[in-house]
Amino acid sequence: MRKTICLLPGDGIGPEIVAEAVKTLRAVEKKFGHEFVMSEALIGGAALDAAGDPLPAATVDACKAADAVFLGAVGGPKWDVLPGDRRPERGLLGIRKALGLFANLRPATLFPELAGSCLLRADTAAKGLDLIVVRELTGDVYFGKPAGQEVRDGQRVGFNTMIYTEQEIERIARVAFATARKRKKRLCSVDKANVLDVSRLWRAVVSEVAKDFPDVELSHMYVDNAAMQLVRDPSQFDVILTGNLFGDILSDEASAITGSIGLLPSASLGAGAPGLFEPIHGSAPDIAGQGKANPLATILSAAMLLRLGFDMEAEAAAVENAVHAVLREGFRTPDLMPASGGAGFHPVSTTEMGDRVVERL
Repeated sequence: MRKTICLLPGDGIGPEIVAEAVKTLRAVEKKFGHEFVMSEALIGGAALDAAGDPLPAATVDACKAADAVFLGAVGGPKWDVLPGDRRPERGLLGIRKALGLFANLRPATLFPELAGSCLLRADTAAKGLDLIVVRELTGDVYFGKPAGQEVRDGQRVGFNTMIYTEQEIERIARVAFATARKRKKRLCSVDKANVLDVSRLWRAVVSEVAKDFPDVELSHMYVDNAAMQLVRDPSQFDVILTGNLFGDILSDEASAITGSIGLLPSASLGAGAPGLFEPIHGSAPDIAGQGKANPLATILSAAMLLRLGFDMEAEAAAVENAVHAVLREGFRTPDLMPASGGAGFHPVSTTEMGDRVVERL
């Protein structure tokens, strides 16, 4: 099968971790007899430096023409002095909007091979952690208007608008219910309906959509309680549905308690447009170019690309199994190494970790 992939390596550790995912995809290509045609485009700080725009029009065109988009990371302190509309992160928000990617799927799983790295109490971790956050991606305070800064009565004022339409809520709810139907058939919708009008609409629409999924158990939870429950007992969750702002925070919390954000992938999907696949971590400019970055989240994002972007289940499972095998054998990038070291662990660099995955694949 022939498929095209637009690579957006981005900033910081982005290029080096994307290189390991490409290495893995090439191994899949050879093993399963596919042809992946890959091209690169600029985004974020790299695009600012080269073209003066965090999202050049050429990048948008290249992404729209591809079957899937694969992103490394964007941002870094080098560009923090720039105004908001010219910061690297605008490139990421812009490509999501341009491709109509309204659904972000972020699984958070405690790998058995890394149970000792979990930040939860041992008895809590023993209950397990296997959930997925379905986050609305193109609405809420990140895109709501009006937004900006101005002077009122001699004081600077900053403001953003939290806003959702009924249609935006319904379409992300249907993605979440469909996802829950394929898992344990439990969905928890997270909002702040006790104080926010927009959340009251959110809860009403989600409850209406639930009627079309009678086999899925629906519950509602306020976001502050959800943040607490994720730490107290994450095993109670299967699928968490929430808006852009709350989802941004909760998905990072869910991933961090697994032990390392260097292990967790994500997928951003729309209605027929190419999906965008990326690790959830940032650009980590402090370790860029040092061979310390963990490429596994990026490699697992490639597995999500194969499964959700190309409907290649066997290929995705092969990549995931290879990652698990490497971890079972004790190979660890610096973020995964126990503080005290220990027998049975083998420290490896970014490229060495990628090599081990390809070998197992």
